[in-house]
Amino acid sequence: MASTELALKVVEILVFPGFLFLIVYALFLEWVDRKFFARLQNRYGPEHTGWKGILQPWADLIKLLAKEDITPEAFDKTMFAAVPIVYLAIPLTIMFMVPIWSSDAYISFPGDLIVVIFLFTLLILSVFFGGWSSVNRFGIVGGLRAALQMLSYEIPMALAAIGPAILTRSLSISNIAAWPSKAFTGHLTAYSVAVGAATIFVMAVGFGILTLCMIAELEKIPFDIPEAETEIVSGWQVEFSGRKLALLRLGSDIELVAASALMTALFLGGSLGPWPIPPVVWFIVKTTICVLIVSNVRALFPRFRIDQMSHWMWKNIVPIAVLYIVAVEMLAAVM
Repeated sequence: MASTELALKVVEILVFPGFLFLIVYALFLEWVDRKFFARLQNRYGPEHTGWKGILQPWADLIKLLAKEDITPEAFDKTMFAAVPIVYLAIPLTIMFMVPIWSSDAYISFPGDLIVVIFLFTLLILSVFFGGWSSVNRFGIVGGLRAALQMLSYEIPMALAAIGPAILTRSLSISNIAAWPSKAFTGHLTAYSVAVGAATIFVMAVGFGILTLCMIAELEKIPFDIPEAETEIVSGWQVEFSGRKLALLRLGSDIELVAASALMTALFLGGSLGPWPIPPVVWFIVKTTICVLIVSNVRALFPRFRIDQMSHWMWKNIVPIAVLYIVAVEMLAAVM
């Protein structure tokens, strides 16, 4: 019995909902993002590798893994080699704390939301150290831009994520994800409808704030300043090549899954839904919708300068996030 349970745990970690599933799904979402973003720009996107180019992310990954790993002469060897591994390991760790195949995450404990927010911060710190350790002027500028950008969006991101925790009175992501299916059940009254409508509106504001901050976390347009190819080549990644660059690209794809999964868990009911569909299907549908929203924002706005981004976040998004928290506190008091 013990050996069977151990084998099941190994399968869960390595296959589903573990590493293999996350890698396959991350590369699928990269394809969805590229195809949808291309259509918004009246282009085709990936077209030839597999059906409608669905295998193009796999081809890119394999190609990078087979390429020569070139390293600069004057660089921090240990840090430069560790950054790609850390950059891949952090989003994988985050995904084990977000519900995928049931109402509970694989690793769930009181306070796991705080840990996830901290891990997202570590991701940007790894970006900074990656650019700094390369000892390349473009890489250093990209890393510094990432650190400055983090100081701009980190506070509203944390406030947006804490809002559902205040409303549900729980710091567990699994409990927050399960809350909508339990909160609005029973006999409807005019009061409950009014409170429900107010809750939906306030949570929509929080979802919008978290979406913007996650776009900045993912370094996507209009917040792709740390790797702006028209200004600093590829920014903090400029000296990474071969296997290291492949790990960074894969880590970025899994980070997109992790960001979409967190948005889904906190604001869209996680892997639960109104109809009896397997939780993993709800997870895929909701996270794909989040990716499409990110692609829309990318297509609608041009790149901000770092000073514009910092000014806009501190002057507009931070005050809105504070008002959002006040509104959540008021809702929590009347529910």
